[in-house]
Amino acid sequence: MIGRPQLWLAKKIFGVIKSVWINKKWISLTLVVSVTTWAITWGYGQIWLELPDINKIYQPPALTSKITDRNGNVLYKYYQGQNRSWIKYGQIPEMLINASLAIEDKEFFSHRGVSVRGTINAVWDNLKHRKGKTMRGGSTITQQLVKNVFLSSEKSVKRKIKEWVLALTLERKMSKTEILERYINQVPYGGEIYGAVEAAERYFGKNVDELDLAQIAFLAGLPASPTTYGVSTDYKMARARQKTVLEEMRQAKMIYEADYQKAVTEDLEILSQKPQISAPHFVFYVKDYLASNFGINNLATSGVTVKTSLDLGVQEKAQNVVAQEIELVKKLNINNGAALVIDVKSGDIIAMVGSKDYFAPDIDGKYNVVTALRQPGSSIKPINYLLALKRGRSMNDYIEDTPVTYEIRGQKPYSPKNYNGKFMGKVTIKTALASSLNIPSVKLLAENGVQSMIDLGTDMGITTWEDRNRFGLSLALGGGEVRMIDLAQAYSIFANLGDKVAVNPILEIRNYLGEMVYSKTTEEQRVVEPEYSFLINQALSDNNARAPVFGLNSKLVIPGKTVAVKTGTTNNLRDNWCIGWTPNTLVAVWVGNNGNQPMSWVASGVSGATPIWQNIMSEMLRDKNNEEWRVPEGIYRAKACGREDFFVGGQENRIRCIESTPTPSPF
Repeated sequence: MIGRPQLWLAKKIFGVIKSVWINKKWISLTLVVSVTTWAITWGYGQIWLELPDINKIYQPPALTSKITDRNGNVLYKYYQGQNRSWIKYGQIPEMLINASLAIEDKEFFSHRGVSVRGTINAVWDNLKHRKGKTMRGGSTITQQLVKNVFLSSEKSVKRKIKEWVLALTLERKMSKTEILERYINQVPYGGEIYGAVEAAERYFGKNVDELDLAQIAFLAGLPASPTTYGVSTDYKMARARQKTVLEEMRQAKMIYEADYQKAVTEDLEILSQKPQISAPHFVFYVKDYLASNFGINNLATSGVTVKTSLDLGVQEKAQNVVAQEIELVKKLNINNGAALVIDVKSGDIIAMVGSKDYFAPDIDGKYNVVTALRQPGSSIKPINYLLALKRGRSMNDYIEDTPVTYEIRGQKPYSPKNYNGKFMGKVTIKTALASSLNIPSVKLLAENGVQSMIDLGTDMGITTWEDRNRFGLSLALGGGEVRMIDLAQAYSIFANLGDKVAVNPILEIRNYLGEMVYSKTTEEQRVVEPEYSFLINQALSDNNARAPVFGLNSKLVIPGKTVAVKTGTTNNLRDNWCIGWTPNTLVAVWVGNNGNQPMSWVASGVSGATPIWQNIMSEMLRDKNNEEWRVPEGIYRAKACGREDFFVGGQENRIRCIESTPTPSPF
């Protein structure tokens, strides 16, 4: 199909031919012109048919997505070949616009897409250029834009004609400011850097509106030939190009002489290119979270900015603690560790350390323990004890820590053992929980029912117990795999006195224009009765109650702070845990080996996960006042067996007292 411009041209030429023919003059000339006209018209029509749809200029290009921490620090950028962020025209520094016009297209606001004068001047300048001087181009900013958006870099007459036609067409469809906005955002600035926003970040580590004149002149000189003027090839040529931009600006009276002299002598500090990622386990967790919860599957091209809840400062400290402690225990065949820090009131993930080092060569550092399936050992016990409270048990009820064997049809007899190999006789349920005794926990689960514990755990946030037939009484001691992030979700309910606040790492999502498309709101759901949550917290923060096994000076104690804490170690020494919480903060830690090789030795409360937990939690609580859980309605203090403690609904009256305090001893 032939468009209007070439039809107009054909009519004009054929009009001349007709006149000549009628007057029977210059017949031979008529034939030549006829053939030439046909050739031009046909060729132009073919080019017209090959032109891309100019309306695609309105579609945003592939844009870089950014993942940031809560303070705006960039953790990672997702992009596909072209690292580009968008900036609206009104936000582009005026000096950058002036610099671009001065070096590329002084007549931009007067021409209609193609500058005849600019083309002639470029040809004349190139004809007389001296050796060593860079060839000058005659393309307008509009031509450069359509070339970058629609065309290749092929040097041919055909491509140049397409460029002219597209430029003329674009000028009729868009305003000058719209064209400038797209030019600033879409032209290349070297390597994978496209657009001035990413160029400012790449070369100077600044926002584009923070650049000074010297830096702006450097950037404005790049689009003409990023490989020639980029500092990766020749710093002298880059400086020479920058000086040329400044000279053009001075001649155009865009800057004063003093501005020119200051900028041309300024020492440019160009950043070295270091592809960087911070908190990699968290970044890729967020990528999956965005896909499953927001349907965002195209981070490499969508140009969204995602502000997460991570605090990079806390993250780096936690990462260092994990790495240092794992190095200290390598002789115990402990080769990896992980940690998770959560703000329980908001569900914010403050830090996520998926392994000792994402890039560790001696292990699969990319393995994210926080989201992996691991056996929790005794760290799962609070759910079982919570269920006992819901069924009417009191923390001051007594239970036998004595040998027991369960005969289950089709299975080997099951005889649980305490991890220290000893038995304590009659103990309170509170002591059994705080001291992490195995036998009382199994006896309670036999009372509570395995299916009931699965129901409660699922309600609290455990997502990995779907195949119920796999589990038996060993579930009380961690026989069912969990994910650390699920366990943290469940125990944040204790910290919130029964309210479940969903763990959510996303604070904000903005589109490529900076418009808010999502802002986090915190919602609470009552899952557990506050009084039972309080009793679990009170038991796990009572240092005297855990003293029979851990002693009074274990690493579970943070001096001057009220912290509920639970440890766990699997019988085969493959997983070791420590998870603790305050009314505001939860810290979970794991150590072990990715491939499930057993550790040589580990002692909860002394080694393994606990020192890491204590270090991170102490840092989180530093310079903060001690916080205790409020006493919920229905909980009161009363005496039973000569001791004052917390009770629900008259339970103190049914306690049957024993005379001595239990101590661990062989049975």
